[in-house]
Amino acid sequence: MSGRGLTVRGLTVVGGPGTPVVSGLDLRVLPGEVLALTGPSGSGKTTVLRAVLGALPDGLTRTAGVIEWHGTPVRAPRRWRRRTAGFLGQDPASALHPLRDARASVGEALPGAARVSGAERALAGVGLDPAAIGHRRPHQLSGGQAQRVALARALAADPELLVLDEPTSALDPTALALALDLVRRRRGDGRSVTLVVSHDAGVVTELADHVVRLGAEGARARPAGRGRVRVAGQSPVTLRVRGLTLAQPPGGPPLLSDAGLTVAAGESVAVLGASGSGKSTLLRALAGLHPVEHGHATVLGAPLPWAVADRDPAALRALALVGQNPVAALNPARTAGAALLRPLRTLRGLSRRESRTEALRLLAAVGLPRELARRRPAALSGGQRQRAALARALAGGPAVLLADEITAALDDRTADLVLDLIDTLRRDTGLAVLTATHDPLVAARADRVLRIEAGRLHDCPSPPPPFPPLSCPHCLSHHDDRRPPVDAR
Repeated sequence: MSGRGLTVRGLTVVGGPGTPVVSGLDLRVLPGEVLALTGPSGSGKTTVLRAVLGALPDGLTRTAGVIEWHGTPVRAPRRWRRRTAGFLGQDPASALHPLRDARASVGEALPGAARVSGAERALAGVGLDPAAIGHRRPHQLSGGQAQRVALARALAADPELLVLDEPTSALDPTALALALDLVRRRRGDGRSVTLVVSHDAGVVTELADHVVRLGAEGARARPAGRGRVRVAGQSPVTLRVRGLTLAQPPGGPPLLSDAGLTVAAGESVAVLGASGSGKSTLLRALAGLHPVEHGHATVLGAPLPWAVADRDPAALRALALVGQNPVAALNPARTAGAALLRPLRTLRGLSRRESRTEALRLLAAVGLPRELARRRPAALSGGQRQRAALARALAGGPAVLLADEITAALDDRTADLVLDLIDTLRRDTGLAVLTATHDPLVAARADRVLRIEAGRLHDCPSPPPPFPPLSCPHCLSHHDDRRPPVDAR
């Protein structure tokens, strides 16, 4: 095995002004092994993966280090990458071509004669029905479905080197188990080399032969329900929805039928459900970004038009969405700090000087230091982009925060910081929060939990039992025995 596999020696990557992002890193992964990179958000995990593949974004430069494949230095990384590697990035929805359907996106990794049949096998392998999903374009997929399509593309050609960046962040427990099994099959085969970045300790334990932690911060457990804010029963209703029906693209039965919900001032409501059940679509509909078949809504007591183009300034300010894909929310040509200036000036009426000061305060509140305000999205880690998108959503001073998997790209420490900030805003300003999540520890901090199943929105029981709510008939079949029980609704 001498010289076989992937060897990284002395890898050093710097940012625009010469700031070290990765310094003198050594890695060794033999055929049949899985190596996991862990560490806090912004510690350089994604940068390492992209440096190995020779695909660093603008603003980052490899200044030292050698990448060897089977004992030979990689001198033409693009050609080697196409021939050798399968890659799943942190933002799969953005990586999929917007005009290609799922079948064509997966087929890109296969030779011409095998594209259709091979793509359908790969889609089925990640638990997606090719007949139902194969003709959908990225905007018609849920976050979890897009992640599985991207995983199918990475695995389709059975690459020698598989590079996965947060491959399970948007997956429900069933899809997660299937994805883990697909990667686990590569272990010990004497051929395949796998690099994984993950914040999920369970995923790392399941898959990795070796773990390399970047960054100086130590890991810590996230206590369930920490910082929980309980809302008094007399709190006024901020958001009310009745009879909401959402179509399922491109046809078929409704994704959601006759749904109703309320969120009171200061209240947090979590929405659970399998990947593709409609959680993200529900939030996007409330944000005015997805067509609604039937139903009506009010926010702060006033009727809420469904189309964002029909909303007045008060309605535009009242609801803010933080989506699963921060790349789509942030203008690639504007820095993180500049992204906050427009909502601060147009929605809150601050002066230019006040806006700059408030932008820095908001970025600091989500754990982003002042120097990152000058970076464009491509020069930020996935977790940093997620926090910048949250700061932008909060900049307008919304009454309702619509949060879609906002901790998926964050390490536990940073996730706690973000959730603590939201809880503080709930307590001090009456911010109402509606969040879609697969994370039981996020749901544990909610006042109430809803589940989408078979096109219906169900209430889960109260008071809070261990997660999932095992006394709830709609949740019982979704219990995930791999996770320890926590106190949650």
